[in-house]
Amino acid sequence: MTVADDTGVESLEEFLEKCTEDYGQMQRELKEIDLLVQQTTGEVERLTQRNTQVTNRLRQIEAALDTVPREDIQEAYTAVSDSQQRLFTMQGQLEKLQSNQRHMARHLELLQGVLKFVSQTDYEPQASDEGEPAQPLVVRIIEAQERERQQLSRQMHDGPAQSLTNLILQAEICERLFDKQPERARTELANLTEAVAGTFQKVKGFILNLRPMMLDDLGVVPTLRRYVDSFSDNTGVPTQLTVTGKERRLASHKEVTIFRLVQQLINNGVEYGDANKIQINLDIGDDRARVSVEDNGRGFDLSESLTSPDLDRLGLATMRERVEMLGGQIRFDSGVGRGTKVSFDLPVS
Repeated sequence: MTVADDTGVESLEEFLEKCTEDYGQMQRELKEIDLLVQQTTGEVERLTQRNTQVTNRLRQIEAALDTVPREDIQEAYTAVSDSQQRLFTMQGQLEKLQSNQRHMARHLELLQGVLKFVSQTDYEPQASDEGEPAQPLVVRIIEAQERERQQLSRQMHDGPAQSLTNLILQAEICERLFDKQPERARTELANLTEAVAGTFQKVKGFILNLRPMMLDDLGVVPTLRRYVDSFSDNTGVPTQLTVTGKERRLASHKEVTIFRLVQQLINNGVEYGDANKIQINLDIGDDRARVSVEDNGRGFDLSESLTSPDLDRLGLATMRERVEMLGGQIRFDSGVGRGTKVSFDLPVS
């Protein structure tokens, strides 16, 4: 394997050794998680049966309220409440375990690919301005992917997963009310229908953010137009896209990069900058695609975000890395109180 010097050899070997150790450790941890998932699934099934039993008992009592002692009624309601609480808690644990299981499996697959890639590739580390070896590219790629997955996990938990939990609760309320209070049951059912429609729209938006199917089918320009329209409708923030040059398909990885950066920049403008107006320009020239995203938000201190990873909530360093890896350039222009403008270009040939 070709390297720059002894220090480069040592750092690369240490990196490979660490990846190998992590791979073995994660294999063991994944087996443990698999076992916990099986055990928790069995417990959820048992609690589900128990919940069905106490719910049926409660229905029988509700059907004969006048003849059932008050203590029995209170005991039945307490049993249902306790059963549902334990069931929801265990379901939440199962969802978390299954999420960890999926992430662990993906990480294992990624580590395996990294080990194979690095072991078969001649690698020469580049030195930073301070003379220190640069962080290996594969490490930066892994870290960037893990950050995206963590964000995806949070969005799933706070969005569709929470909404579905609420739908289950509403459905159970409707089920309990049908026999005794049909009018209220109809009202609750109407609320449930509305909630399902709202959750469906959230899931559609989530899928659009995750990976728009039309990006592969039609390309980056139509996808950006649709995404910008949807973003404006959902946030209430006027967002305009202007496209110049010759509209055409680009290499898939470059279309994904353009879409992801624009997506991240306009979300940053609203979430962190409180912008109420965003302008996007996309020019597809003969040799380069040029993009600029400008908002009128609060702006921020560029020096902190670009020099401190801990303070880089906006992901500017990762953006720069992605653009430069593809042979492009990116420029940031912002200051506290004067909005933000980010411009980047990529070779399209």
